[in-house]
Amino acid sequence: MAKQERAVRTRHAILSSAARIFEERGYQAATVSEILASAKVTKGALYFHFPSKEHLAEGVLHAQDLGVPVPDRACKVQQMVDTVVLHAHRLQTDPMVRAGVRLSLDQQAQGLDRSGPFLRWSEVGIELLDKAKAQGELLPHVVSAETADVLVGSFAGVQAMSQALCNYQDLPPRVSALLRHVLPSVVVPSVLASVDLTATRGAAVYAELQALHPELQALHPQPQTPPPQPAPAG
Repeated sequence: MAKQERAVRTRHAILSSAARIFEERGYQAATVSEILASAKVTKGALYFHFPSKEHLAEGVLHAQDLGVPVPDRACKVQQMVDTVVLHAHRLQTDPMVRAGVRLSLDQQAQGLDRSGPFLRWSEVGIELLDKAKAQGELLPHVVSAETADVLVGSFAGVQAMSQALCNYQDLPPRVSALLRHVLPSVVVPSVLASVDLTATRGAAVYAELQALHPELQALHPQPQTPPPQPAPAG
């Protein structure tokens, strides 16, 4: 058991170092030797878990998943909203999530399959939208796959803008604004009136999940919000 736990800790140390370097430098510029030095593990240990830089990047892309879904809500639109704002909260506070998003949007990442996160988020959105439609929460014209793709693509743009302008400091209100603009064209007005779209919702959902799953605190400790980027000189 001790050997297995040591292997898990080693893998986590490697992924954490890879995430930091991928986020700072991008996929193309990052090197395995940098990650190796940062993780303070042997070359054999690194290659045991991740045979190549591509495998390291794929590990980071998959590690951004929290592992537990938002609890079931009677209102499926609220459950979908909670899923979106939870990801925004984790993107703002979790380096692994930020690195995964950086890799997903890195157009210079030659040879890396970046489609996985987009496809997974679209699948989650379609499933929740289908359930919402079955419960009469959506307007008649809504096509779940189309709406899911619009939400995923819009979220990608909003988070990229927030990162460029202020290092994610304003991401929750930006995502709240996105949902307030998109959902009226999708959701039945009487349903939407009861949905919580506030900028603090993501942090509240994360706290709820931590209360339901105490192990999350150890597996996904809540880091501090990234500091604002320094203002340019002059």
